[in-house]
Amino acid sequence: MSAPLYGGGGEYTLVCTGVLDSLSYRTLRDRVVKAALDEPRVVIVDVNELRVPEASAWSVFTSARWHVSTWPDVPILLVCADDAVRAVIRGRGVTRYVPVFPTLKDATQTMGSERPRRRRRARADLPPHVSSIIDAQRLVDGWLSGWSCPAMVPVTAAIATALVENVLRHTDSSPTLRVEYDGQVVTVAVEDASPALAQRKEDAAHGADQVSGLAVVAALARVWGNLPNPAGKTVWAAVGPENVL
Repeated sequence: MSAPLYGGGGEYTLVCTGVLDSLSYRTLRDRVVKAALDEPRVVIVDVNELRVPEASAWSVFTSARWHVSTWPDVPILLVCADDAVRAVIRGRGVTRYVPVFPTLKDATQTMGSERPRRRRRARADLPPHVSSIIDAQRLVDGWLSGWSCPAMVPVTAAIATALVENVLRHTDSSPTLRVEYDGQVVTVAVEDASPALAQRKEDAAHGADQVSGLAVVAALARVWGNLPNPAGKTVWAAVGPENVL
């Protein structure tokens, strides 16, 4: 399957070719999620040249939208010129979450003229070394202080520490730290090259959460989650004013 990525006008368009089946399902889902992670106004997926032998496979786009529904909450739209195929997509319930349009022009017109919410963003690639923990804390402090939200520094730094530690402890990856601020909510995310999604571990003897990094993240953040992508995964957490330490 090929899904080249194009940008323009505030949207990303993925042009899909080949066959969507059980072998290519995850690849396509992860590419759509990755496009949303770059936070365009909308991700448009052109499926005109995509062959889908089993109608159930269209759920790949519902799955992708579900993964990004909380963060970064980027809409996903489909473009399909074939009336019969659009009817199949609607029949599978996909359009409850991912609308389908006959042309690219129809899809882009739904974006309207509303400006996207302004967000401050920063990212840094860190080495696979324990020193990255201190680096992450320093970067969070510098970024958030520079964005005039120093009150968010302690909780965001604690979450960044836990996420970076998790990468260093459970993978051989070099973590990439990403922080953004929309004026109210700070989102901190750490990318790594492992496809295994992060999970909170439970103590086998007592059935309770261990005091693990992800348990700390869950306790401190408004919400957190995993996003698969072609290179591995992104673990993220959102911090609101109610989470300030």
